[in-house]
Amino acid sequence: MADPKGFLTTPKQLAERRPVDVRLRDWNEVYVERSLLPIITKQAGRCMDCGIPFCHNGCPLGNLIPEWNDLAYRDDFVGAIERLHATNNFPEFTGRLCPAPCESACVLGINQDAVTIKNVEVTIIDKAWDRGGVTPQVPERLSGKTVAVVGSGPSGLAAAQQLTRAGHTVVVYERADRIGGLLRYGIPEFKMEKRHINRRIEQMRAEGTRFRTGVEVGVDLTGQDLRSRFDAVVIAAGATTARDLPVPGRELNGIHQAMEYLPLANKVQEGDYVDSPISAKGKHVVVIGGGDTGADCVGTAHRQGAASVTQLEIMPRPSDLRPAGQPWPTMPMTYKVTSAHEEGGERIYSVSTTHFAGDADGNVQELHLVEVAFKDGKFEPVPGSEKVIPAQLVTLAMGFTGTDVKNGLVEQLGVELDARGNVARDGKFGTNVDGVYVCGDAGRGQSLIVWAIAEGRSAAAAVDTYLGGKTALPAPIKPTDRPLVV
Repeated sequence: MADPKGFLTTPKQLAERRPVDVRLRDWNEVYVERSLLPIITKQAGRCMDCGIPFCHNGCPLGNLIPEWNDLAYRDDFVGAIERLHATNNFPEFTGRLCPAPCESACVLGINQDAVTIKNVEVTIIDKAWDRGGVTPQVPERLSGKTVAVVGSGPSGLAAAQQLTRAGHTVVVYERADRIGGLLRYGIPEFKMEKRHINRRIEQMRAEGTRFRTGVEVGVDLTGQDLRSRFDAVVIAAGATTARDLPVPGRELNGIHQAMEYLPLANKVQEGDYVDSPISAKGKHVVVIGGGDTGADCVGTAHRQGAASVTQLEIMPRPSDLRPAGQPWPTMPMTYKVTSAHEEGGERIYSVSTTHFAGDADGNVQELHLVEVAFKDGKFEPVPGSEKVIPAQLVTLAMGFTGTDVKNGLVEQLGVELDARGNVARDGKFGTNVDGVYVCGDAGRGQSLIVWAIAEGRSAAAAVDTYLGGKTALPAPIKPTDRPLVV
């Protein structure tokens, strides 16, 4: 274990965020660079010799958290990155973006502040990159087998890297102009700078993975083409079919899905635009939806110079403490203040939009809402609680309803869908079509980045077995596994 008394003597300390007035002037990550370095060994030393590390169960990847905490405490970051990479292909992604169900399951968190597992994780990988400790792992021999991976998000990248390292020739198809899926065009720069994606892609290219951008499988390349060219196919597309808001006035200009709004801001940072075609500058912005995507819209609107930002949520405000019905080690639904919320704006809970109103030119100007209460299994409006707020830009961030491979690929491949509209799979990530597999949001539905990577790794093991009769690749989860979340 690490420091035997660390959890008793060392207080919890998090990474330092840059001052709000400073970070709103740019799109760089909100954290002070390398602010963790002076404190991380002591923070890793807070990890207990708890006997049964429930953090393993909280993490779908099965990360060896106590092991690399101990190594980080002893300043053995070479050993720590080896242990971290043993279960996680992309810890620089998860260490920045994952909501850390492992910390919710930390035994220390029963009655104290949990170990800052994410902070230790991201420090280990950042040190490894800085010191040249992340190098290509080129396979010793090639199998002669070929695999197509559809989608370049975290699940597709994880599957592709694992299969490439197993010796197969892997081609990743991405319909966008750059690799990364929602990591590239969805996650704002201030949450994760895209240089982290770029250097992983270069590592994967050096290992032998091939990438094809600007190719929409199902349109530019048919499912039949894939089946004739490749020995196996992995469907790893995202679940970006967004939930809409069918209320009067929805057709007005200035009302956009979050995934119409956020990617354009990313493209500005890539140099594709000088200014975003959908900008919050000088506008009263309303974000409908209280989750992470909504928070991303809030932070983006602040940086674009919005006149005001209001975030609406139909659910009641979560409690500050773990609810009694969501005991340890589950991941509780508690009130969270993200970096975007620190930067300003108003959050309104228990409200529902009734309609939008616009000007003579068809541009949205107002949002009409009403307070709601949950009764008899549904939300009921509270009489007399109607309210009007200014809204010149509205982003809909209410979640997603299914995968986006219904552009002909499903029919072309002949794969079946489940009751939720996702690609159906068996206990080994296989579809009803021999040689066609599915992982990540395409089969699971919208979920966390750790689940995407875990499914990509597991699907890769299944494909490797299919192609060669056996596999040495790890498979951390089964398709039926579910998170420790109420």
